[in-house]
Amino acid sequence: MYGSPALPPDFVSLPYARPDAPKGGSITLGNTGGFDSLNPFVRKGTVPWQLSFFTHEALMGRSWDEPFTLYGLLAESVEVPEDRSWVAFTLREEARFSDGTPVTVDDVIFSYELLGTDGHPRYHGLGDQIESITQTGPRSLRISFNTDNRELALLAGMRPILSRAQWEGRDFANAQLADVPIGTGPYVVSNYEAGRFVQLTRNPDYWGAEVPFRRGTHNIDRIKLDFYGDATVLFEAFKGGDISALREFNAEKWATQYNFPSIDRGDVIKSEIPHQKPSGMTGFVMNTRRPPFDDWRVREAMIQAFNFEYINDTLTGGAQPRITSYFSNSGLAMQDGPATGTVSELLTPFAAQLLPGTLEGYALPQSDGSARNRKGIRAAMALLAEAGWTPQDGQMRNASGQPLRFTILLAQDSSENIAIADLYVSGLKRLGVDVAIETTDSAQYTARTNEFDFDMTYYRRALSLSPGNEQRFYWGSEAADQPGSRNLMGVASPAVDGMIDAMLAAKEKQEFVAAVRALDRVLTAGRYVVPFWQFTTGQIAHIKEMKYPDVLPIYGDGPNFMPETWWYDPS
Repeated sequence: MYGSPALPPDFVSLPYARPDAPKGGSITLGNTGGFDSLNPFVRKGTVPWQLSFFTHEALMGRSWDEPFTLYGLLAESVEVPEDRSWVAFTLREEARFSDGTPVTVDDVIFSYELLGTDGHPRYHGLGDQIESITQTGPRSLRISFNTDNRELALLAGMRPILSRAQWEGRDFANAQLADVPIGTGPYVVSNYEAGRFVQLTRNPDYWGAEVPFRRGTHNIDRIKLDFYGDATVLFEAFKGGDISALREFNAEKWATQYNFPSIDRGDVIKSEIPHQKPSGMTGFVMNTRRPPFDDWRVREAMIQAFNFEYINDTLTGGAQPRITSYFSNSGLAMQDGPATGTVSELLTPFAAQLLPGTLEGYALPQSDGSARNRKGIRAAMALLAEAGWTPQDGQMRNASGQPLRFTILLAQDSSENIAIADLYVSGLKRLGVDVAIETTDSAQYTARTNEFDFDMTYYRRALSLSPGNEQRFYWGSEAADQPGSRNLMGVASPAVDGMIDAMLAAKEKQEFVAAVRALDRVLTAGRYVVPFWQFTTGQIAHIKEMKYPDVLPIYGDGPNFMPETWWYDPS
């Protein structure tokens, strides 16, 4: 995106991969909930989240050591003009689907058109910005864009490639569980049982084993994904040896509960993997499409009433720092105090629409750590009074006598989120707010959040060091009422859209950083989410046979724990 790739054209492998890593072995990973689909590219159904990373590939691949750089995967070469108004790719002659058929230009064009129409809504944005896709040679194609967006050349290289022979003339959007998409990736789905497990087997004839981008990766022969009712059952399965590796998100649990016999014997190892990723946003998101959360003062009151210090100490031992903004823990985060320089220049045209604190500086409240949170409750009561809510007979009501009432929707298998909500609700009830916690199975939870059928719910949005067009899908105005989008809070802000536009139009890194910092301010001061804590280190417990390279990328263990560069060593 900016400057030049870090690796030379003749690089042997990615710097964080061991090119001579041994192949072999079997591991089992655990997921909570269930699944009713094996098609990760459509909106319908619940899919094992790891699936697309293992079974499918794109024309280019992302390096987890460079925020804004792609390298050739299915494509052996890429060409872009200075203005990035188009991009051209040449396919590798040896590229093959798992059924042995060659990857053709027809497959690529078909995939882009299919995903742009019948695929998950996250793919539609790129499709709307493509003017034409034309074949220019036996293995080459050119994609021209209809908008001035410098990131499109990269996005065009990251779409999963599907087999035209498998899907042409079929109902892709409503595929059945048995309709497993054929991919070009290192693994294939070799077995599954609905809702219980998926078996992935490394393809011995995988076409890309010696491609530099792939050398030393995907070394484990068999990866089984087992599904459990909730995190507690999953943890017990890990302790009992049924799961090979587990990523732990609770610092206190990591310190106090990973003391079972297999760890004492050295059969299970606790590895801590640092990273430089942004915190992203984790917390309870408020649906601004409906009252009472259409009023920012009510949203701020909910943030004030969340006794973070007490809840954090109770559930994690106070070991994990709070998320302070969407891009905190990185150089893209908003700076303390008033907006200055380019950030101020970008925000000033929207000053009349910005919520208090955006330009002046906004920070989350801090409590004294006691259970009662008097300071936060007083601030929340004052904000609610401004919004027209006053205590009447021990309950917050408006001028019409209607109670302040809402529901927190959670998945049944999210025991930690339920524990957080229980502590939160006790404080809200002291405030006179009538709050109920509603739990539902994972399928219903996904369906309801896809349709924005909730008042407040759990929200986790991981963010990268290379934010781009996906930001429109996360919180752009067009996504606010688009079922299935990640814009759960319903942000429809010209200022947010303007900052995303500025970010995408930036030609220099300094301009890009300023635009992201400005976006971070608008989102954080928008008071859309009650933030929890962040994870500055990946905490992964794993069997001793699982090894990883000494050199780690800046993304640590990647966007989530996927043993892409790990290997199995029985010795």
